[in-house]
Amino acid sequence: MLKRKRQSNTQLVVAGRQVDIADQIQDFLELRQLYNAAMRKVKTKVEILGEEFQVRYNHNPIHHIECRLKTPQSIIEKLNRKGYELSLESIRKNIMDIAGIRVICNYIDDIYTIADLLLKQDDVALVRKRDYIANPKENGYRSLHLVVVTPVFLSDRKEHVPVEVQIRTIAMDCWASLEHNLIYKSSRPLPDNIKEQLKECADAVNAIDMKIRDIYRQLWQL
Repeated sequence: MLKRKRQSNTQLVVAGRQVDIADQIQDFLELRQLYNAAMRKVKTKVEILGEEFQVRYNHNPIHHIECRLKTPQSIIEKLNRKGYELSLESIRKNIMDIAGIRVICNYIDDIYTIADLLLKQDDVALVRKRDYIANPKENGYRSLHLVVVTPVFLSDRKEHVPVEVQIRTIAMDCWASLEHNLIYKSSRPLPDNIKEQLKECADAVNAIDMKIRDIYRQLWQL
């Protein structure tokens, strides 16, 4: 009979206090493995779409793909911040972004192409869609966010697992990364004038994105 492994490091610091997850550490590990499998599956689906476009149309809409899996620390901090119960059931019910992939595209049109093709697949179901390109955030952030559910087949069961998919252009990703870096490096809230300057940068980047999109469409029609 197979025995489950036990982990010794079970102390996490959340909101200034220690949380011991010793009784649930194995369940946490199995949960992360499940979400990691779903993340890899969705990533592979997107990669295949990009490869197909390269062969059929001599154009790969995907520049690159990034993946990330929330740590137990990050998961528990989010539960605490949102006021949710600390349990595996609560995690699965309330946190939709444990597994996430970020698809960086060359052009704005590529974003919607990839999203539409991914959602047409019969083992991918849309749970939530937030279009921050059509409706940017107040700070100027732009990206298309999807939460999809896909089945993962385990040795003894099938699980339907959510994966967050963020799709954006190279320019959108550049601004988002720099804005995040500036906020992270700041030890205090950003002044309003700095926020306004960052918003102006986001709008300028978007203007470039739109111009590049128009040029791309003109060349595509030649």
